[in-house]
Amino acid sequence: MREQKFCLGIETTAHTFGISVVSFSGEILSNEKHVFTTEQGGMIPNEVARHHEQWKDQVLKSALEKANVKLSQMNLISVSQGPGLAPALLIGMRYAKELSKKLSIPLVGVNHCIAHLEIGNLVTASVDPVLLYVSGVNTQVIAYEGGKYRIFGETRDIGAGNFLDQFARALGIGFPGGPKIEALAKKGKQYVPLPYCVKGMDITLGGILTNLKQKIASGKYRKEDLAYSAQETVFAMLVETAERAMAHCDKDELLLGGGVCCNKRLQEMAIKMCKARNAKCFIPPNSLLVDNAAMIAWQGILEHKAGKSADLETIDIKPYWRTDQVEVIWR
Repeated sequence: MREQKFCLGIETTAHTFGISVVSFSGEILSNEKHVFTTEQGGMIPNEVARHHEQWKDQVLKSALEKANVKLSQMNLISVSQGPGLAPALLIGMRYAKELSKKLSIPLVGVNHCIAHLEIGNLVTASVDPVLLYVSGVNTQVIAYEGGKYRIFGETRDIGAGNFLDQFARALGIGFPGGPKIEALAKKGKQYVPLPYCVKGMDITLGGILTNLKQKIASGKYRKEDLAYSAQETVFAMLVETAERAMAHCDKDELLLGGGVCCNKRLQEMAIKMCKARNAKCFIPPNSLLVDNAAMIAWQGILEHKAGKSADLETIDIKPYWRTDQVEVIWR
């Protein structure tokens, strides 16, 4: 009987410090994390980095205990190399290098955005989907075409997750904003007209945010109604661009990825759109939609099997690493 191989994944692109143990056959044995949060304000990169440094050893211990394996049993380290907050990425990269050197095992650095897509392919029945990837900084419509993962549409200013965080901050309800906005929106009763900003398959959110801040300052609107209206407007924009990409690429599968896609209203809209065009909508569990280390581990396994490994002396973080800059060697 062949000995099972394991990869230790490390995720630190933003507010989440995560560590996961995943087998080379794709079994997720653990997916532990600790998330930076605040009651007021948002993420300050250096504070996030301090959070990751403080929690890294405890999260590693939890991941190994949950998986019921020893650190010495790891065969590969995979780390999120980018895109993300540089101070946060550095904590993960240093930790990954330290563990790789200590264990004398290979290290692979992977793209966080593509990891969202590939973990979705692993845990759902999707084969060749359009990915609607909606997280904090990143809001992209991605599909595999012509040998690369290409961005067919994206935000031209801020990501949808950052939009929700800033909107929540303006409402005075803290960070992260997405879940709090979702809860408020369920109590909304009246749609308040907002700008609808779609151009082709791209969107902009800055103008909508400014409009919402003006409405908050006026004192004329209920917070619940503004939250409801913001969700209805922005999610309709996202689903419209995803549908346009599906038509353009002639694909009949939509895969959701990123923490914002945990929102039930966005899921409802995506499912309804797919049903109308006789397409399939795939939604991974919330634990794999949000930033997590299991997707980093699995992406590392895919790339390692295809022959990729890193030089510990030269590998570095890539805070601005775009999805379409990644060489796809595992397909």
